[in-house]
Amino acid sequence: MCLAIPGRILSIDKTWAEVDVMGILSKVNVQLIDNPKVDDSILIHAGCAIQKISVEYSLYLQDVLTEFIIEDDKNG
Repeated sequence: MCLAIPGRILSIDKTWAEVDVMGILSKVNVQLIDNPKVDDSILIHAGCAIQKISVEYSLYLQDVLTEFIIEDDKNG
């Protein structure tokens, strides 16, 4: 199964961005999206930003992923 995760761009240096992914900072390649900007919400797959998304959708995805983590922890 492939999974893309939401993140928010904190800074950009040419083709790379520092991104907040649910409180974890990651370096992400942003070459695949048009005109990336600081504070953009993005979907990330395999270390690359693949799509800009709305803030609302990003928050929704974070909630869903948090629920997956909680369920996984319960089931050991």
